[in-house]
Amino acid sequence: MTRAAKEFSSLRTLSPAFTLVEVMITLTLLGFILLMIFGVFRLGIAAWEKGETSREDYQKNRIASQLLTQQLKSAVAYKVKSQKAEGDFLAFEGKPRSLKFVSTLSLKTRKPSGFVYVFYEFREEGREGGRLLFYEGKVVNRNFLEEPPPEDARVPLFTGLSAVRFEYYQEEDAQKNQPGVWLDEWDAKEERALPTAMRMTLVFKKEGGMGEPPGVSILASIPSNRYEEVRTGPIRRSVPGRTR
Repeated sequence: MTRAAKEFSSLRTLSPAFTLVEVMITLTLLGFILLMIFGVFRLGIAAWEKGETSREDYQKNRIASQLLTQQLKSAVAYKVKSQKAEGDFLAFEGKPRSLKFVSTLSLKTRKPSGFVYVFYEFREEGREGGRLLFYEGKVVNRNFLEEPPPEDARVPLFTGLSAVRFEYYQEEDAQKNQPGVWLDEWDAKEERALPTAMRMTLVFKKEGGMGEPPGVSILASIPSNRYEEVRTGPIRRSVPGRTR
């Protein structure tokens, strides 16, 4: 057998092996491409679902913030008849993480229903974040401000919170040379009036613990921040033909 014949015979023997390797490489590359496409597709679906969830949460938080703003603006200086020797006082107790007051707007009925007693409280609850609890009841008991609301009647308004801060604005007093300032607490018994404005700051827990957590600030002015007692006297009617 000549040298050319031997080389041709060796090529015929090796050619199927090279073809099999090429097929394996092609299938491997095709598998990697399909895997990348499937991964990108899954990432796209996850991002879309997360976006939809974030949009729904944003809408819920926006609606709840608007309702809270309306209820805060409807706060009134309601005087409580105290049974103690300290005398009557206004039903308002403002602290850094809780708030008690009387409002003319009910979030439960969404319509005029008289005075309602409102209670907000922030409660921390582990890794998932804290909750802003809400309670609303009728003003029927004289000692409602001193009695804690029932636990089973408290409803969570916001969840996944890392902090909630209440602030109370004390307006400027030119006579006392006192500028306007935001306070962490408000004692209506001492001030004998409600703050002219309130601010509620909600700090949501950041997912993954990275970056600065987002915050929502709710600001509401209180027009009826002072108690006005209305006194009525007997009405005198004039009778025709009678002289006074």
